[in-house]
Amino acid sequence: MSKLRRQMSANTASVVETKSLIDIKSKTGNLYESIAIVARRANQINISLREELHNKLEEFASHTDSLEEIHENKEQIEISRAYEKMPNPAILATQEFMEDKIYYRRNNDSDLFR
Repeated sequence: MSKLRRQMSANTASVVETKSLIDIKSKTGNLYESIAIVARRANQINISLREELHNKLEEFASHTDSLEEIHENKEQIEISRAYEKMPNPAILATQEFMEDKIYYRRNNDSDLFR
């Protein structure tokens, strides 16, 4: 199990929980700034998960075009199910943001963080 998957599966609910907008706003002083930070982090998480999943499924890829040779692979199905059960990247990013685990900075008045 990858480091990212272990990190995400620990203490993270896979269902959406309501968050206080005041708490979210208090982190940066601006609600929209906070949401932009969470959105960018969610994109980063999503990209890394997608790459990890594709790399694992690539091991099972058949490079022939014959339909007779396509068959079910139980390991491939289990990997796909495990990724489907993982929490949404937006939930993970929001949790990281609320726990101050995301580094962000302002470059100038109009641009934000990384």
